[in-house]
Amino acid sequence: MGWLKATYIVECAAREIEQRAAQIASEQSVECPLEAIGEQRILDEIVARVAGIEDSGRGRYRVDVEISIQTIGTNPAQFVNMVFGNASLWGDVMFAGLEVPDSVLAIFPGPRHGIAGIRDLLGAPSRPLTNAAMKPQGLHVPELAALCRTFALAGVDIIKDDHGIDDQAYSPFAERVRACQAAIAEAHRASGKRALYAPNLIGTPSVLRERARIAREEGVRAVLVAPMLVGLPAFFELVEEFPDFVYLAHPSFGGARSIAPEFLFGRLLRLFGSDAIIFVNVGGRFGYTHDICAALAEGARRPWGAVKPALPVPAGGMKMERIEELLDFYGADTMLLIGGNLLVERERVLERTREFVERVMAWSPAR
Repeated sequence: MGWLKATYIVECAAREIEQRAAQIASEQSVECPLEAIGEQRILDEIVARVAGIEDSGRGRYRVDVEISIQTIGTNPAQFVNMVFGNASLWGDVMFAGLEVPDSVLAIFPGPRHGIAGIRDLLGAPSRPLTNAAMKPQGLHVPELAALCRTFALAGVDIIKDDHGIDDQAYSPFAERVRACQAAIAEAHRASGKRALYAPNLIGTPSVLRERARIAREEGVRAVLVAPMLVGLPAFFELVEEFPDFVYLAHPSFGGARSIAPEFLFGRLLRLFGSDAIIFVNVGGRFGYTHDICAALAEGARRPWGAVKPALPVPAGGMKMERIEELLDFYGADTMLLIGGNLLVERERVLERTREFVERVMAWSPAR
């Protein structure tokens, strides 16, 4: 028997908070009035219990609830169900954090590669890493392969599909993967610089497995997946079945406001196997704050039992002008992702991408 601690942020009147906390504990365990329970074992070992209530000001309260480990099962679906299933249906409750014992972390081993594994594959032991996205949606396979080769020749570490590229008629998956992986190999022969191509895996579980198999047969070592789109259980199973891939977690469909972004991207996706986690950075096209981004990156990298640290990948409208600012903020264990901003000067994509790589490689924390 044991307990994990889930943290929620609740917005309500002061006179209501104790009742709301008790409701969360009930919904996330037995989902019925305690008077209906006639067995003492269930009351003692299964019913979740409020462990603390803290006033955060402005009508917001931090509520800690201890949840029985016996209830959480051994798969991501049941795990999330028991820590934030019914409570997610309340608009005034946000899931904000977890403290779990090592026995639970052993169920979910997390990244198979982590920061150190990615660095080893790329031969880059200490410097910040670079990432570029192939855009725009609608390019044909030869154009994508040429862009992939250009980025690799420029020295980009990981070149990923845009997350909207699937298996469309203008860019069939198998043909695209074969061509882009060949472009990576050609660039490596020409420059001697290692790079990884990360095709986008999206679809039902059976489609994910089939495309992962195709990618593996072509020698691909990294893939892009949006865990919230394909489903956390499907993502977890994919990592289990294809552990040799480096998994870049894309944030698409991860904007649900009922889960704190610093927890979702900084901890939860790491727990289920993401080696590198793409998130929308402050000052880009989306609205995260400096505090959220700092907490997210810290959560992805800080020690967490035997779970390997994941690589933060700030993205979402990043511009060349901000490279040094971003690296000063996030530090060396970071991979910068710049997509469309590399493509704005169409005839100078190679030169502009080389500038991106050179500025990242020239950065030093002691500037």
